Amino acid sequence: MEGNGKSLVMVYTGNGKGKTTAALGLALRQIGWGRRVLFLQFMKGKGSVYGERIAAEKYLPLLEIEQWGREEFVDLSSPEPVDRELAQKALKKAAEALESGRYGLVVLDEICVAMACGLVSADQVKDLLSRVAGGTDLALTGRYCPEDIMDLADMVSEVREVKHHYGKGIPAREGIEF
Repeated sequence: MEGNGKSLVMVYTGNGKGKTTAALGLALRQIGWGRRVLFLQFMKGKGSVYGERIAAEKYLPLLEIEQWGREEFVDLSSPEPVDRELAQKALKKAAEALESGRYGLVVLDEICVAMACGLVSADQVKDLLSRVAGGTDLALTGRYCPEDIMDLADMVSEVREVKHHYGKGIPAREGIEF
């Protein structure tokens, strides 16, 4: 893979919908230029069906999506030990990927939520930022991104909810939320 210069650290945070979708847009741009992308989904179960995973498996051989979570939702106020174990394994995978120089982009989807509920620490994520090989960009997504992580990032976008269809009682839909 041809390097693309200085590595960038990008954060998509906030309470609005679209953080993962924005990171997927970055992934498509990388793939368009022939670069591999590793998309690690924290706290999302391996058996869960998400449209992005279906698309990657069918049509996007340069996009690897790995899910590191249980099928059940994580209780953010009291996560199970297995949730921490899975998040730590995903973090190790991220470190290996970032050091390898194999990817144009590594996405740590929902890592900000994983930090907020104590599955990984901000210090571990800061250490990860120091491991990025030149030419590999890194995107972090999720609500509750700590200020010190945002300070280290090259770009931060805050997605703010103005209105959401859940408020009208419309449930999650295939192709929209997953």
